[in-house]
Amino acid sequence: MRSKYIYKIGLLLVFLLPFISFSQKTKINGRIIDAETKDPLAFVNIAFQNSKIGTTSDINGYYSIETYYATDSLVASFVGYMRLAKKVNIDKSQVIYFELQKSSVELKIIEVIGSKKDENPAHAIIRNVWRHKKANNREKLDAYNYEVYNKIEFDLNNLSEEFTNRKVYRPFKFVFQYIDSSEKKPFLPMFITETLSDFYYNKNPKSRKEVIKASKVSGMKNESISQFMGDMYQNVNIYDNYITMFNRSFMSPISNLGFFSYRYYLLDSVFVDNDWCYKIHFQPKRKSELTFVGDIWINDTTYAVKMIDAKMSGDANINFIYEFSVKQKYDQVEKEVWMLTKDELLVDFNIAKKTLGLYGRKTSTYRNFMINEPKENDFFSVAENVVFEENASNKTDEYWDKSRHEVLTDKEKAIYHMVDTIKEIPAFRTYLDIIQLVITGYHVKGLFEYGPYFTTFSFNPVEGARFRIGGRTSNKFSTRLMLETYLAYGTLDKRFKYGGGFMYFLSKKPRQFIGASYKNDVEQLGQGPNAWRQDNIIASVFRRNPASKLNGYEEFNAYFEREWFQGFSNRVDYTQRKIWPLGELVFEQTLNDGIVKDVQSFTTSEVSLLTRFAFKEKYVSGEFERVSLGTKWPVLALKYTTGLKGVLNSDYQYHKLQLVVSDKVLINPIGYSDFILETGKIFGRLPYPLLELHNGNETYSYDVTAFNLMNFYEFVSDQYISSTIVHHFNGLFLNKIPLMRKLKWREVGTIKGVLGSLEKENRTLLTMPPTISSLESKPYYEMGVGLENIFQFLRVDLLWRMSYINKDYVTTYNAARNEGAKIARWGIRGTIQVTF
Repeated sequence: MRSKYIYKIGLLLVFLLPFISFSQKTKINGRIIDAETKDPLAFVNIAFQNSKIGTTSDINGYYSIETYYATDSLVASFVGYMRLAKKVNIDKSQVIYFELQKSSVELKIIEVIGSKKDENPAHAIIRNVWRHKKANNREKLDAYNYEVYNKIEFDLNNLSEEFTNRKVYRPFKFVFQYIDSSEKKPFLPMFITETLSDFYYNKNPKSRKEVIKASKVSGMKNESISQFMGDMYQNVNIYDNYITMFNRSFMSPISNLGFFSYRYYLLDSVFVDNDWCYKIHFQPKRKSELTFVGDIWINDTTYAVKMIDAKMSGDANINFIYEFSVKQKYDQVEKEVWMLTKDELLVDFNIAKKTLGLYGRKTSTYRNFMINEPKENDFFSVAENVVFEENASNKTDEYWDKSRHEVLTDKEKAIYHMVDTIKEIPAFRTYLDIIQLVITGYHVKGLFEYGPYFTTFSFNPVEGARFRIGGRTSNKFSTRLMLETYLAYGTLDKRFKYGGGFMYFLSKKPRQFIGASYKNDVEQLGQGPNAWRQDNIIASVFRRNPASKLNGYEEFNAYFEREWFQGFSNRVDYTQRKIWPLGELVFEQTLNDGIVKDVQSFTTSEVSLLTRFAFKEKYVSGEFERVSLGTKWPVLALKYTTGLKGVLNSDYQYHKLQLVVSDKVLINPIGYSDFILETGKIFGRLPYPLLELHNGNETYSYDVTAFNLMNFYEFVSDQYISSTIVHHFNGLFLNKIPLMRKLKWREVGTIKGVLGSLEKENRTLLTMPPTISSLESKPYYEMGVGLENIFQFLRVDLLWRMSYINKDYVTTYNAARNEGAKIARWGIRGTIQVTF
């Protein structure tokens, strides 16, 4: 009986076996790339032949599909490319790659132009996107928060065989086994950082906060780098009219001004995930503008952006960037609430087309959204909007394996191992030392850094040939305490100059430190803060006039600085200074009886308080120094100084107030302007060298903080107001000229002015030379036009002096200077300026 049942079941299985086999799944995954460039193709339609079953490739060109109802062919189709079909092994798991060839016949896309009724259908859709911008932009929500995973990678590209075989790279030969040739430029992964964060946003009051829960950086642990690589600073909002990257403003494809710069073409209507979307192609109307070319998918009911695949237009007027692409995907996480769920940026940095370059890649994924559940206001600290959790840098590999939104590829995993290995190679450390020498001017040797190297030798009429040796302790000595010292000698004055000091961090978070220094040296009064140092060899070579009016000084300075929260800091200084004239400079006093008396020196003791506010300023920090990445808000600096007569032989009692406001204002689409407004007042009697000696410039180098046609010791005030406006047109006019468009030269315009006055009491404390004037009668101002981005690193300005050029003034001044600097009514100034 039992054997009968076994027989029947076996017979049934034999008959059902073909049907069971037929119902197995066919699973296919793969990637789709451009056959010529090897670039991944996003959002390509993939479908089985003669079937409605299909999908689209993701941002990286990858796709995955599985079904019980496969046919024998899989077809990839994409606008502008030839359709390609590949054989499928039904009921099997397999990998199928597609390399699509561009269509040999140019796609003819007709843009209908006519009456409003016959409006280009793509324009009608874009207009609806504008109307729904506010509703679809996440910034309209009362609150949101999410978890974000950021992965940033830097790769060397343009690695030719000739390059990898160079003798200098032999110690790193093993590294080249990691070269990836899957893209149009072979590249070598060199650096990777990962962060996992929780991001919070409240609308009223507008507040943002990022809590970095985990951070992993190949080869280093630097909290400021991890903060900068988080989500607070690295994002692109496609709904903004302009997207600011590399300090340049790109017009968004859905900008409200888009019709002025873009052509739009409706290509298709397709399902993306479960959302029916219009696919629109966009491309720039004109060459050299900062625009994109690519495709955007718009949801048909909410007119929200579903996906975008955009690349910087190939002839954009920007330096060192050969490719910049943005790929984003949005999902509706709640009804009528669209949130960015995946974001990819790719930047190809190259100094020249065929030189060694650098890929920068950022991949961000977002999940665990919470909508309209605002946090209490106390949650958002004024002091910090990026919080780095205490153990964020020490997470285990197991934690990362569990928490990553995406698994690392084998290449990405290898970066960590490669960087740890290469750090131990002596030749690599030598190359790093050379790079640091070029960038910072210091050469690291164990516990000491020698430099700055450009002050080792210089010359001037007072000291003759000046030789200097000095340096500071390195980070190997301490990451809290830095000591520095130097010794210099002049062959003409046969005097030693010397100095030393220290800087000690009480804490890095909050940033607070103390320091002190002592110097006995020479200086040039009336020189701008951005000017080349007096002992810099470049200043010696490019002077227009001999530095014959220097002064000696002896100075002790002690200070304390604290940053209360990001962008807001105070600094307290105590400074004791003694100054005396050198060279042709003479300090004299005319007494009541007409007798002229030489003044050998004078001494001041003063305490100052500096308050600086730069809202949301971004920066990257080293152990002691940090580099500001700027802020889109004005920067304010207010300084109060009081002189302490009688303290350590101080000669004067006085008060000084100074306010400086600087800002960079984007004026799209005509460029941007840099503004500097400065005002100050001095209360009390002081000799003219201690008043406001307005910054002059007697070199051929352009100085943004000085009046470039004003000489040293030409104008002095005890109350004043000055302004500087520099507008950068970014090639607005020159881009219309074919040759200039190719050269990528850009226009710049400048106007500077200062108005001041001088109390009678301050005119007589020291006898003012005939070359020094006050500014009561009229302001001093100068203006100019120039070209920047010449060969990508030079700026040249043609300047005109617009006041104090009448015959009497010029004759009197030039006669008093004898062989010194004369009044120049116009001049050409140049400077090195590297920008994107």
